[in-house]
Amino acid sequence: MSIRVAVIGIGSLGQHHARILGQHPDSKLEFVVDIDVERAVKISKINKTNYLTNFNDLIGKVDAVVISVPTVYHYRVAKPLLQNNIHCLVEKPFTLSIAEAEELIKIAKLKNLILQVGHVERFNPAIIAAAPFINNLKFIEVNRLGPYDPRTNHIGVILDLMIHDLDILFYFIKDKVVSLEAHGAKIFSNTEDIAKVRLRYANGCVADVSASRVSMKKYRKIRAFQSDSYISIDYAGKILKVYTKKKGKEKITSLFDIGVKKPKLPSNEPLFYELDNFLRNVSEGKNSAVSGEQGRDALELALNILKNMQF
Repeated sequence: MSIRVAVIGIGSLGQHHARILGQHPDSKLEFVVDIDVERAVKISKINKTNYLTNFNDLIGKVDAVVISVPTVYHYRVAKPLLQNNIHCLVEKPFTLSIAEAEELIKIAKLKNLILQVGHVERFNPAIIAAAPFINNLKFIEVNRLGPYDPRTNHIGVILDLMIHDLDILFYFIKDKVVSLEAHGAKIFSNTEDIAKVRLRYANGCVADVSASRVSMKKYRKIRAFQSDSYISIDYAGKILKVYTKKKGKEKITSLFDIGVKKPKLPSNEPLFYELDNFLRNVSEGKNSAVSGEQGRDALELALNILKNMQF
């Protein structure tokens, strides 16, 4: 049985949510919603569905929604829909404040609803394939760089870009941050356009995380170091390489003593896997791979970084 769904906010990202949900065998894209009527009409025609300009009109007509509006509206859109028994996937950052996040989590629990946060990198095939190799991280370096986009100048790189990597770090390290040091610079906008953060976790792992929108090219990679291996992850290329000592080699004397694993990864886009997971959770009543609580934790760390950032 297909799940009746709608996408609220059909801008640069929301249009892709609509595209995938419109083609997914387990969903029935009933509506796209946007306050821009011309945009709503255009995307509805492309996806052969209906359009609305007021999200409140969805109540009673759909089972689940994807909320892809600007972050400032996440809470005010999600709250009434959850209160009316509609499952929600809310794009990242989850909300503007921890209080808003906590309230949405509480409503979803009370109503026994799926509340998922759109940390799409969790569904990157390279991340999924790397997870089984992560066991005792000592140091991890994350770089997410890209060109300036005026559409996001209202939000800094911490909440726009780095928050993806903060969620991945929680996924890999599974421990609390005990200290942090953060530096940033405003170059093209009134918010931080580049940031460098060092995080120390309770288990001793150290993470160096960089985010920038002043680079000419996209560069999104993770380099993870453990006592027995080095793991290289290319977000954009969906490439994973795991370097370890070859069996029987107690000491490395040359590169020939190092073995390299390069798993073949599926080619579907991460957004497909994210939406597939959301639909399955709604259908089967399972916990989300990226729950409201996890979205809140990433947001809390991001806000703490901003609070402590030195310019």
